[in-house]
Amino acid sequence: RAGRHPLSFENLITVDSHEDHLKLVDHLVKNRRPAVVLAASGMAAGGRIVNYLKAMIEDPRHDVLFVGYQAAGTPGQQIQKYGPRHGYVELDGKQYTIRAQVSSISGYSAHAGQDDLINFVRRMRKLPGEVRLVHGDNDAKHTLRERLLAMAAAKGQPMQVTIGSAH
Repeated sequence: RAGRHPLSFENLITVDSHEDHLKLVDHLVKNRRPAVVLAASGMAAGGRIVNYLKAMIEDPRHDVLFVGYQAAGTPGQQIQKYGPRHGYVELDGKQYTIRAQVSSISGYSAHAGQDDLINFVRRMRKLPGEVRLVHGDNDAKHTLRERLLAMAAAKGQPMQVTIGSAH
């Protein structure tokens, strides 16, 4: 089942309703068994991630892993900044001491700047033959296109960079 559907495995549980989500949060807290929870962060400012964090962030057995950008002033950024020092984060008006381990993986954010994106591509073992720029304003996409093409040319490698419509 892996490959085309890497998140399709026997023990995967998907949660559709809010009621089922709250039951799962309660179950995870009560049974204390290892689990991996995948939840969109929304900078930890709203949505289901907030319930998981409120239930688990004060427990040192847990880990919080961010794979996306967390803007200044958001709970996600507070967790990244103060988590290693066991500071606190405010969620729904209440302070929670951060005892969970906090880690971040960079390079997967849709909010990366051009320098970050260029460096992300530059660090690849082999440059991609094709890059599609589909997010951002047109001027920025055209500038990024030129920078990518110049980098590929300097390395003597072919690269096609296409620009999609603005989002």
